[in-house]
Amino acid sequence: MSVKSPAAQASPYLGEFELLVLLAILRLEDDAYGVTIRDAIARDTSREVTLGAIYKTLARLEDKRYVAAHLGDPTPQRGGRRKKLYRLEPPGQKALRQSVADLRRLSRGLGHALEAW
Repeated sequence: MSVKSPAAQASPYLGEFELLVLLAILRLEDDAYGVTIRDAIARDTSREVTLGAIYKTLARLEDKRYVAAHLGDPTPQRGGRRKKLYRLEPPGQKALRQSVADLRRLSRGLGHALEAW
């Protein structure tokens, strides 16, 4: 019996919160770390989320190899501590592209119906 690597076990489909986190990382570019990801999601959606939920999701996305983390330079605002910054990796870009395309196709032509609610 062979054991699959986490990347081999990763589902090509994104959960709703994974999608939000990846979109926030894409939007934040070189400034994507836990706090800024949480703030972007809170600002641009109707969701208030905890840092714990963000970090748990980031760990899952790292296991899937959808994102990679690296340490940024120390900053005086953080008392010299370094930020753990995240970036999209090619498998994450592909999963994000596919999920957004699926949502666009599924919602095509529903603008009036969605606005009526």
